[in-house]
Amino acid sequence: MGVPQAMEALRERAALVRESLQKSQTITESMVSILGSFDHRLSALETAMRPTQIRTHSIRIAHENIDKTLKAAESILAQFDLTRKAEAKILRGPHEDLESYLQAIDQLRSNIQFFSNHKSFKSSDGILNHANNLLAKAISKLEDEFRALLTNYSKPVEPDRLFDGLPNSLRPSATSPGKQGDHGSKNHSENQKNLENAVYMPPTLIPPRVLPLLHDLAQQMVQAGHQQQLFRIYRDTRASVLEQSLRKLGVERLSKDDVQKMQWEVLEAKIGNWIHYMRISVKLLFAGEKKICDQILDGIDSLRDQCFAEVTANSVSILLSFGEAIARSKRSPEKLFVLLDMYEIMRELQSEIEFLFGSKSYIEMWESAQSLTKRLAQTAQETFVDFEEAVERDATKTAVLDGTVHPLTSYVINYVKFLFDYQSTLKQLFQEFDDGDGEVDADAQLTNVTTRIMQALQTNLDGKSKQYKDPALTQLFLMNNIHYIVRSVRRSEAKDLLGDDWVQIHRRIVQQHANQYKRISWAKILQCLTIQGAAPPGGGGGGLLGGDSGSGVSRAMVKDRFKTFNVQFEDLHLRQSQWTVPDSELRESLRLAVAEVLLPAYRSFIKRFGAMIENGKTPGKYIRYTPEDLERMLSEFFEGKTWNEQKR
Repeated sequence: MGVPQAMEALRERAALVRESLQKSQTITESMVSILGSFDHRLSALETAMRPTQIRTHSIRIAHENIDKTLKAAESILAQFDLTRKAEAKILRGPHEDLESYLQAIDQLRSNIQFFSNHKSFKSSDGILNHANNLLAKAISKLEDEFRALLTNYSKPVEPDRLFDGLPNSLRPSATSPGKQGDHGSKNHSENQKNLENAVYMPPTLIPPRVLPLLHDLAQQMVQAGHQQQLFRIYRDTRASVLEQSLRKLGVERLSKDDVQKMQWEVLEAKIGNWIHYMRISVKLLFAGEKKICDQILDGIDSLRDQCFAEVTANSVSILLSFGEAIARSKRSPEKLFVLLDMYEIMRELQSEIEFLFGSKSYIEMWESAQSLTKRLAQTAQETFVDFEEAVERDATKTAVLDGTVHPLTSYVINYVKFLFDYQSTLKQLFQEFDDGDGEVDADAQLTNVTTRIMQALQTNLDGKSKQYKDPALTQLFLMNNIHYIVRSVRRSEAKDLLGDDWVQIHRRIVQQHANQYKRISWAKILQCLTIQGAAPPGGGGGGLLGGDSGSGVSRAMVKDRFKTFNVQFEDLHLRQSQWTVPDSELRESLRLAVAEVLLPAYRSFIKRFGAMIENGKTPGKYIRYTPEDLERMLSEFFEGKTWNEQKR
C-alpha cells in the first residue's frame, strides 16, 4: 500500500473517532441533565419526610422510657415484697426459726441499701425510716437471743468432768488433789517426766451445735455496730461461769495475811491443791474457754482477744495471787519443796500460758505469770541459804541421851535426798539467775549446795556432841551420826556429786570416832588386867604391857584388880547397854572390836593369876565372870535398854 492510501485510511479513522466523541458528549450532557433533575426531586422528598422522621424518633424514645419505667417499677415492687416478707419474719422473732430470722435481717439490710441508692423515688425516705427502725428492733431482739442462748448453755463445769480430762495419774482415783504437791514422793522425777507427754482433754463448755448460731448472732451484732453490747454480754456471762467452775473445784482467794495465819499442815495441803488447780485451770478450763471464744467470735479479732482477756482476768488473778502470797510469805526450810513444786508447775504450764496469754491483749496476765515464776525461784534460792544457816545455827538443846542419830541429822539427810529428786527443777531454777556469762553448771551448783549443807550439819553435830559429860558417849554420838550421813550418801544420788573421795574421807572419820570411843571407854578397864612388870608365882612370862619380872604378885593385889575390873565392867555394862548404835552392822562391828581387845586380855589375866584366887576363900566374889559371860554381856551393849529393862 502506498502512502496516499495510508493517509486516506488514517483520515477515515480520525473522522470516526470525532463522530464517536460527539455522540458521547451528547449522551453525557443528557445524563447530567437527568441527574440534576433527580437531585432536585430527592431534596424536595427529604424536605417532605423530615417531620415524619422526627415523630418516629420521639415515639421510639417514649417506648424505651416506658420499658425502663416498667422495669424500675417491677424492681421496686419486688423490693417492697421482700421487705414485707422480711418484716413478717422479724416480727415473729428469732425463737421459732433463728436461721430464717438471720436471713430476714440480711434481706432487710439489702433493701435498705437498695433504697439508699434510689433516693430519687418519692417513697424512698419513708421506706428507709421504716426499714431502719425495723432493723434496730431486730438487732435488739438478737441481743436478747444471744444473751439467752449463751446463758442457757453456759453452765459451771463440775469437778468430776474436769478430772475426766486429766491424765490417769493425776485423777483423784490415783491421788487426791491435796497430794499433788507431795515432795516426799520417791518417784517425783519420774512422775514429772511422765507428765511431759500426758494428754489433757479440755471439757466441752458449750455444745458444738450451738456455737455456729452464737457465731452468726455475734456477726450480726457487729455489723449493726453493737460491738460493745456483744462484749459486755459475752464477758459478764462467761466470766461468771468460769469463776463458778473454779469455786466448785475449791479455788478460793487468799491474801498474804490469810497465808501467814495458817498452820503449816493446812497451808501445805492448800499449796498441793493450788498446784492441782493451776494445772486444771490452764490446761482444761482456760484452754476450753479460748476454744469457744475463738469459735463464737471468729473473724472479730480485736473483740475476740479482748473478750477472752476479760473473761479470764479475775480467775487468773485469784490463782496467781495465792502463789504470790506463798512466795512472799515468811521463809522456812519446810517450804522449800513446796516452793519447788510451785515453781515446777509454773514452768510446766509456761508454754500453755504463753499460748493463751501471749498477745498484747493479755500482756498483764502474761507478765504476772512470769513474775510469779521468778519470784518462786528467788524465794526458793533464798530458802537454800536460810536452810544452810539454820542447820549450822540449830540450837536444839534436847540431846539424844543414848547417843543415837540426832533428829537434825535425819531431817537434813532427808532434805538433801529430796533435793536430788528435784535435779531438773533445780537446774532450771539456777538458770533463772544466770548472769549471762555462760550456761549454768547445775551439777556444780548442786555439789556446792550439798557440800555446804553437809559441812553445816557436821559443824552443828560437833557442837551438840559437847553436851555429853561422858567423852566416850561424845565419840559414839559422832560415830553414829557421821556413819548415818555416809551410809545415806552412798545410797543416794548425792554420791555421784560428792564423789568417792568424800565418802572415803568420812568413812575414815567414822572409824576415828570408833577408835576414840574404844580408847576412852576401855583403856582404863584394860589396865586392870595388867600388872606392870609383874609375873605370877612360880611362872615367867611378861605382863600384857611387856613387863617381865621374877618378883611375885600378892594375892591382895590380884584380888584388887579383879574387884576393880568387876566394878568398872558392870558400870560400863549398865551405862552402855542404854546407849544406842542403830545400824546393826556398825553395832556388831563395834562389839567385835571391843571383844577382840577385852576377851583375850581377860582370858590371859585369869590364866596367869586366876589360880591365886581360886585357891583362896570365896573365889566367886572376885572372879565373877567367865570370858563367855563377858561375851554375852557385850552383846547387850548399844541396845538402848532402859535401866528397868536391864533389871528384868
